[in-house]
Amino acid sequence: MTTRRALITGITGQDGSYLAELLLEKGYEVHGLIRRPASLEASPFKPSDRLVLHLGDLTDGNVLTQLLRTIRPDEVYNLAAQSVVSLSFEQPEHTVNVTAVGAVRLLEAIRVNKIPAKFYQASSSEMFGNTTESPQQETTPCHPQNPYGAAKLFAHWFTQHARTTYGIFACSGICFNHESPRRGLSFVTRKITWGLANILAGRQQKLSLGNLEVKRDWGYAKEYVEAMWRMLQQPEAGDYVVATGQTHSIREFLQEAFSYKGLRWEDYVDVDPALYRPADTFVSVGDASKARARLGWEPTTAFPELVRLLVDADLERVTSESKRTSAGRPAPPVHRRPRAIS
Repeated sequence: MTTRRALITGITGQDGSYLAELLLEKGYEVHGLIRRPASLEASPFKPSDRLVLHLGDLTDGNVLTQLLRTIRPDEVYNLAAQSVVSLSFEQPEHTVNVTAVGAVRLLEAIRVNKIPAKFYQASSSEMFGNTTESPQQETTPCHPQNPYGAAKLFAHWFTQHARTTYGIFACSGICFNHESPRRGLSFVTRKITWGLANILAGRQQKLSLGNLEVKRDWGYAKEYVEAMWRMLQQPEAGDYVVATGQTHSIREFLQEAFSYKGLRWEDYVDVDPALYRPADTFVSVGDASKARARLGWEPTTAFPELVRLLVDADLERVTSESKRTSAGRPAPPVHRRPRAIS
């Protein structure tokens, strides 16, 4: 049996690392795109005969074209993006260049090289913005409230264009917020659990946050990458919402996290208006009926379990760092990804 070959952009990110693990377990040969030589040297992944890392960037179409020509993957997963919503307000041009035009460059590399690869585009619930329809489905009108959401919407539409016009097997997974211990510290869920862990360790007194009334549909990233893979195993390409169908506010997330450790979040959290976004999506909740019916996928990790999973992981990290510091050894960078893939 021929080994299937996959290319993952954003392989060092939360979703990319979980997806790489999944594909390796399924016997794939996995190729990943990394932007800088320093990232290659510091990568938590150990290259092997079935895991190969390549230097490249979604802003360089020539590199992508050459890479696709060399690898000739069976499946391409575009998970790379400038994905920090708050940063997209400050760097809209960079966000569009990577997140929107980057997807175009990758699809063009597939088309120009005439590679019969199946393509997955990581779309986002941020595309919907403050839409009047709730919960949001694949056909819900989009009104993005930030440059990141607008860039994702462009990439989403171009993926549909590539499917209908060029005949590329191109799918979009419209993923609602999904978290894990591998989530970056710039995201509010990790900001909360990392702050709580440091408060419990006596290394931090207060945690500053923005609007606590924003509501999100939070799921577990490790489960969401399974849906991504299942999309490319279908006989026909399509778009799918990936979500839990439940919504919780940041205030509820705080309550669940702090009460889990016997604390009142009100004693430790300051609301800072300066941290509010210039424009925001206040309620986001998805309807994953199509994914359940056609992919046989559904989430299994409940909201309280997810919050506690993140809290426990960050407590373990802080404890390990404290032990290293007391032993005179430098602590690892807090943004380092877990050493997940071997």
